[in-house]
Amino acid sequence: MRMRSVVLTLAAVFAAPVSAFAGLCGVPSYNCCPTVACAPASCYTACRVSTETCYRTVCETVYEPQEYTSSRTVCEKVFEDVQQTCYRTVNETAYREECYSVCRPVTETAVREETYCVQRPVTETLYRECNYTVQRPVWEDKVREQRYTIQQPVCETIQQECRSTVMKCVTETIQQERCYTVQRPETRTRCVQRMTGQWTTQTQSIPGPVVPRVVCGPCGPRVCMTQCPPRQVCRRVWCPQVVQQQIPYTVMVPQVVRQQCPVQVTRYVPEVVVKTVPIQVTRMVCKEVVQQIPYRTCRMECETKTRQIPYQVCKMVTEQRNRQIPYSVCKMVTEQKTRTIPYCVAKQVPYTTTRRVCKTVPREVQQTCTRMVARQVMRQVPYTRSVLIPETVCCTSTCAPCAAGVMTGGCAGGNCSGVTVDAAHPVYPVADPVLNP
Repeated sequence: MRMRSVVLTLAAVFAAPVSAFAGLCGVPSYNCCPTVACAPASCYTACRVSTETCYRTVCETVYEPQEYTSSRTVCEKVFEDVQQTCYRTVNETAYREECYSVCRPVTETAVREETYCVQRPVTETLYRECNYTVQRPVWEDKVREQRYTIQQPVCETIQQECRSTVMKCVTETIQQERCYTVQRPETRTRCVQRMTGQWTTQTQSIPGPVVPRVVCGPCGPRVCMTQCPPRQVCRRVWCPQVVQQQIPYTVMVPQVVRQQCPVQVTRYVPEVVVKTVPIQVTRMVCKEVVQQIPYRTCRMECETKTRQIPYQVCKMVTEQRNRQIPYSVCKMVTEQKTRTIPYCVAKQVPYTTTRRVCKTVPREVQQTCTRMVARQVMRQVPYTRSVLIPETVCCTSTCAPCAAGVMTGGCAGGNCSGVTVDAAHPVYPVADPVLNP
């Protein structure tokens, strides 16, 4: 630590620029020192700057491609025919007797007393005067002449030809095609729907109840039914979802067979018959008629009258009443009865079918892949550092007196030991660089 302080002090002395000494009028220079002061009393230590090249080890990570072989499983589909024995169900009807209990309701009527409150309206009749204008009719009798034409009927008898159609029976033999149905087995595929789903929440609006409400009108307060606002209700709803699946099955398909058979057919042929029928015809003859029609004319005359208009004021008075409410009580009486129940007896009939079965066969496949592998590489990196080397300097000569007060030799230049020092390029201490691990 002490050696480092000495080195820093010497470096600061040598680093002082010449302009600084010139600014102080030459007081810090050696030109004004006496000759005796230039002679060192003992040896001193000077530092020399030395540059050297060093190496440090650096660890780097390098990624290199590497190929490797891996195997993966590939599934292949293989179809093969499989003989399968199936059974179909043949239903037969059988009967058995079963005893069962029947509950017969027996109804009894009872009466209970119930107390309830009613709103009894109490009506008061009041009168108010009202002036109104009426139109009084004034009638006048008059007569007008009206001419009109009437149709007078005249009857005549004429002969009319009447044609009628009669059905005549005709028998003939024809070839009739008869069809009968034969059941043949056929394999089909049907789509079976399987129900799945999930619960969802839905919001439903329920209308409010209708309640009585007293409203004031021109005729006084009255009771009217008012509906309350609706309310929102959340309920869970099951949303079904249908999943379809194809399933093979065997059915008996009916096939129609046609056959020509001779058939004797009796049919009716229409025949027209003409008859003469006397009919009575009525024709209308026009006739003019004159008629005197009395009529009345009315004109309205205005007249002002005053009348008393009654109006009613209704008040609701609460009263408590009792009423007898009949109700029915039902009791169940058990009776034993016997019935004949038909039931089906299922019989399994075997049959052989062939179906294609899909199998998945696994197979190993080799493949080549490439991956990057990390590797640590050690490398030497050069760097340069400056080192201060201490040297011991001893002065053995004595400085001569300076002519005209000017020092010559080594003392005059400020260098008593003969070591060359460049004041324009001072030496600075350099610290050692930190080595990277």
